[in-house]
Amino acid sequence: MKLKNKFAALPVAILAAISFSLPSQVNAAKGDQGVDWPKYQGTTGVYGYSGDKFGISQIGGYYDGSFVVQSTYRTQVASLIAAGKRAHTYIYSQFSNRAQADQMLDYYLPRIQTPKGSIVALDVESGTPNTQAVMYALERVKDAGYTAMLYGYKNFLTSHLDLTTIAARYQLWMAEYPDYNLTIKPNYNYFPSFANIGIFQFTSTYRAGGLDGNVDLTGITDNGYSKTTIGESGKVTVKPKSSTPAIKAGTAANKTKLAQVKRGDTVKINLGAKHWGSKSNSLPIMSFALGRSYQVQDTSGSQVLLAGIFSWIDRSNVEILSTSSTSVVSESTATYTVQYGDTLSGIAAKYGTSYQALATLNGISNPNYLSVGQVLRVSGSSQSGHVYYTVRSGDSLSAIATKYGTTYSRIASLSGLSNPSLIYAGQRITVK
Repeated sequence: MKLKNKFAALPVAILAAISFSLPSQVNAAKGDQGVDWPKYQGTTGVYGYSGDKFGISQIGGYYDGSFVVQSTYRTQVASLIAAGKRAHTYIYSQFSNRAQADQMLDYYLPRIQTPKGSIVALDVESGTPNTQAVMYALERVKDAGYTAMLYGYKNFLTSHLDLTTIAARYQLWMAEYPDYNLTIKPNYNYFPSFANIGIFQFTSTYRAGGLDGNVDLTGITDNGYSKTTIGESGKVTVKPKSSTPAIKAGTAANKTKLAQVKRGDTVKINLGAKHWGSKSNSLPIMSFALGRSYQVQDTSGSQVLLAGIFSWIDRSNVEILSTSSTSVVSESTATYTVQYGDTLSGIAAKYGTSYQALATLNGISNPNYLSVGQVLRVSGSSQSGHVYYTVRSGDSLSAIATKYGTTYSRIASLSGLSNPSLIYAGQRITVK
């Protein structure tokens, strides 16, 4: 639906705030909805609904001289491209002067994985920002070849910045929502009226469990992508001369014709080498046994998450052996998430088993290689007596509580969750 029809019933003040001229080549995405992802949305992110057309992934944060890098950024971008979505970038930006802006952007700009021309938004919602520093940082983003945007909440931005001056040169990505109830469409009664708003973040509960939902008001999320292929399902082409490792990985996966693997399928890994796994920074490889069959816990784009093994593999390396409508691995199966300093023998002792049994149960060919965050299936009874559950895409804490005959507040207490509305796929929680 075109913007002029979609907003025909809106007050004149709001129409004036969101309507302004853009270059004619940017027109395909008006009204498209999409998501934005911090690390809590996992290695490959999650979507609210099948119609989502774009994602904005957090590359990291800057806090008055301190950096917090998001290890999920590159794989999230690759996943977006592979799924036929338009991928963009944002930086959590807490800075108060030009020197800090330079420090932040000198680090992050060379690491951006989305295409030239794509959105690079500065998320300014804390600290003591000032107009001159923010304008300087946005100018640097623009000069680097990206579409610069400022994200934030109207009350914070207007109380710290001359937002009118900024909005005269750069589109705004503004957040405003009345509550934390499940919201799948924008409520324009809560639109944060201001000039030059390009993206409206209308909820932080786009789906159960928490997810930011956004709507593109101007077509700005087309930027960085080829006009001719935008809107074609499963097909997104980046503009020439915009190649990064994440784009290459996502584009290759997008073009690959793969079998449709779904949760509950039994699969076999086809590997040319002795072992296959994934590395995270300097962590050792998580190995899979050659020729061994596994069950699928979840799928996303071109990748498969194996039940009992917290790692994604490319579907082109998977052969479907059998199909099931339900997961072969029970939710009540005891699991353990590897912590820093753990050894397989130490974990085995805790659960009253042997490291050889754990290695066999989890398809680990080299017991000396474990990764922090790796989820192991364990046999025997934990000394703690607790029952654990690994959150899946689409779960909510209340639904999990019902399944285990308990309350969401009890699970939140046992698992140390400060906000029961915020859980994410792959998170290990204590249910009893």
